[in-house]
Amino acid sequence: MAGITRRRALGLGGAAVAGTAGALAAAGSADAADGWQRLVVVTANIGRTDLGERERAIRDVRHAVTVDGRLTTPLVAWQEIGEGDADGQEPRWINRYFGTAYRNVFVNHDSAGRVPMSIPKAYDIVDRRVTFVHGGKAGVSPHRVITEAVLARADDPRTRFVFANTHYVAGAFNGRQDPYEAWRVDMWQQHFRKHRDEVLGYWRARGFPVIWAGDVNRSPMPLLLPNYEKRAFGSGIDQIGWVPGTNGTQLRLRWTKVVPMYVDGHDARVAVMQVRRV
Repeated sequence: MAGITRRRALGLGGAAVAGTAGALAAAGSADAADGWQRLVVVTANIGRTDLGERERAIRDVRHAVTVDGRLTTPLVAWQEIGEGDADGQEPRWINRYFGTAYRNVFVNHDSAGRVPMSIPKAYDIVDRRVTFVHGGKAGVSPHRVITEAVLARADDPRTRFVFANTHYVAGAFNGRQDPYEAWRVDMWQQHFRKHRDEVLGYWRARGFPVIWAGDVNRSPMPLLLPNYEKRAFGSGIDQIGWVPGTNGTQLRLRWTKVVPMYVDGHDARVAVMQVRRV
């Protein structure tokens, strides 16, 4: 596919802090004597421009972070899986590279297959759901949803949090005008409200901390919950954020990195976090 994509016009802005070594090889390894455990989170938009790089991109996400020479098992939020591709290869590659150590959820899902997740088996999936955001418009944008999974550490089931993944409509904030500009802005704002109220607000009201990741197609993006939310990256359209809960599970960020993917102006972004129950 030739030319400049809408995504590239948005720009990625704000390079993340580069890292060299990663998080832990298995989510169950202790990070410190005070109970913190390493938790690696990746957001990865596979993109549409260079389709020949897709398998390499998915493989590189699987190899995103190592520590002491051992490969880690991150939580991965995928975007644009199977979007515009007729070959059906991307779900197959995810299942190949994120295989026996993972559960790949929402892959090939009727309404949520564009934003699936890869969940390492160090976490049990207690619950999952799809929050519908808005319908699509032919020739402009597909429909949008938010995928969510309630996760519990397999070795300590009381350590629970929610992982959410999404992809906002493109073009509302790229500085260009088109005949669908008003629709794009309306849908972006509707997505923001549902993300804030029906995902972060919904799960926080039930005590759960929430980690969310995705392509927000706006940089900088306002905080969803300014009194609570933190972000791994100060700018850029590929984001990872989190909010605290009240169930005794705590989250904090240690460092970040970027994984080049050479697909469509998107690089995978990585947040090396820590989680514990108090």
